[in-house]
Amino acid sequence: MPLSPAITNLEELKSHPALALLLVWNPSAVEAVKYDRDEMTIYVDRGLLREACAILKDDSECEFNFLADITCVDWYPAEPRFEVVYHLLSIPKKERLRLKVRLDSSSPVVESVTALWPGANYFEREVFDLFGVRFSGHPYLRRLLMPEDWEGHPLRKDYPVEGYR
Repeated sequence: MPLSPAITNLEELKSHPALALLLVWNPSAVEAVKYDRDEMTIYVDRGLLREACAILKDDSECEFNFLADITCVDWYPAEPRFEVVYHLLSIPKKERLRLKVRLDSSSPVVESVTALWPGANYFEREVFDLFGVRFSGHPYLRRLLMPEDWEGHPLRKDYPVEGYR
């Protein structure tokens, strides 16, 4: 059975509870959407990410109470270069949601969500360590996997294959 094509038309997806909630709260928070393989991805304005996460976590219609992962994609040499990806799960509703935030290479900074989900602490530190994305307001943003004196961020696509010398 062939897969149906992804839906990216905002008008077609407005009935999805998470998207509807964000659009009622602040329509400018949603930059783009994608519904593919029964999973919703919402591209969120980076300046509104933390508030959007709080709304999605606390609202009884959504209850995205579990942050499963935060990761990053480096689209070098394209701009915006980075996408920080948040995988949310609503355990009571048995729903998954992916939030993405696009960041330029000139300012790869987004607000921390550790106050909402304490488990974000290590996810954010890993993304910082490997990609160089900073999380403002993080309580202890420092390297997690690489030594403190390591130069650069090894999962960036422009990182030298043999490291810096």
